[in-house]
Amino acid sequence: MIEHYGGGPVGVETIAYAIAEARDAVEDVIEPYLMQQGFIQRTPRGRMACGKAYLHLGLTPPAAPPGQAQGALFDEG
Repeated sequence: MIEHYGGGPVGVETIAYAIAEARDAVEDVIEPYLMQQGFIQRTPRGRMACGKAYLHLGLTPPAAPPGQAQGALFDEG
């Protein structure tokens, strides 16, 4: 997911095809484990690799895109 799709978002059908597994196996077995470990997250647009996945693979996590970084509730400025 990180190397071929830039960390996502990637649809579950694409993931299943890429690893030659049935969609049900991905959704019922593989995905819950990866989510529990903090490696991926589900979004409305697809599955995305989390920072922990990058670190586990020895890669540098990407910076948050503009508009997605959250600041403090009462930022001064």
